[in-house]
Amino acid sequence: MNHIPALLKEVLEYLSPRPGQNFIDCTIGFAGHAIPISEKIAPTGKVLGIELDEEVFKKLKSQDNIILVRGNYADLSRIVKENNFYPVNGILFDLGMSSWQIEEKGRGFSFRKDEPLDMRVGDERLTAEEIVNQWPEKELARVFREYGEERRAVRIAKAICQIRQTRPIKTTKQLVDLIIKIVPRTRIHPATRVFQALRIIVNDELNNLKKALPQALEILEKNGKLAIISFHSLEDRIAKEFFRQGAKKANLEILTKKPVRPTDKEVNLNPRSRSAKLRVAVKL
Repeated sequence: MNHIPALLKEVLEYLSPRPGQNFIDCTIGFAGHAIPISEKIAPTGKVLGIELDEEVFKKLKSQDNIILVRGNYADLSRIVKENNFYPVNGILFDLGMSSWQIEEKGRGFSFRKDEPLDMRVGDERLTAEEIVNQWPEKELARVFREYGEERRAVRIAKAICQIRQTRPIKTTKQLVDLIIKIVPRTRIHPATRVFQALRIIVNDELNNLKKALPQALEILEKNGKLAIISFHSLEDRIAKEFFRQGAKKANLEILTKKPVRPTDKEVNLNPRSRSAKLRVAVKL
């Protein structure tokens, strides 16, 4: 599977995995970070890899020292307990979606394809189509503004509500065509922010992260490291604030005074890494 992990070199430097240690990859994906970590902790160290997406999970190949679990990292404590996975020397959250999920999954994550407006990563009940066609105009505007940081949220919500009166908006193309008429083209695609907002709401991404981080801190051994790679400012803000509070309570030491960004060389090789930010802290 051709998935290039973001900031791999930097993750390995900060987590500095050594033989015999145990790590958790809360978003294992196609194991782009997990396999290099597993090689450094061999032969006795283990990686616990958690993956929410059933189709991605089925594509994962089992490795000797990687334990695979299909689940949501919001249930981190329970997953660790059920797998009796102790002690834990490092935990990684890579909050980005894989290229495969965006391009191949067929659930409407890409605004460059015409697909059903679904956007579910796992078994969530709510779909993007339901939000777009059933939620009130004011609520849509709030979602696009708060979760997409979209400045034209009110106009987009109004246009959606006008169109859906005559026909439901069922595909990504229908939604993109509508947005393009309202949002001017800039460096990023006009639909980027609206798609981000819908994906966050459908998969409850921000709440899951807020639930998982205190569990991660609890699980870590003393001197264990917590690394978070975020891809938009809302996730990064949660990580930054969690680390700030931890430093205030003197149970975390922040190792990255500023978030670590990919080099120009990495961005050229992997354009999707452009917005990646890595923050790392150590448990005291």
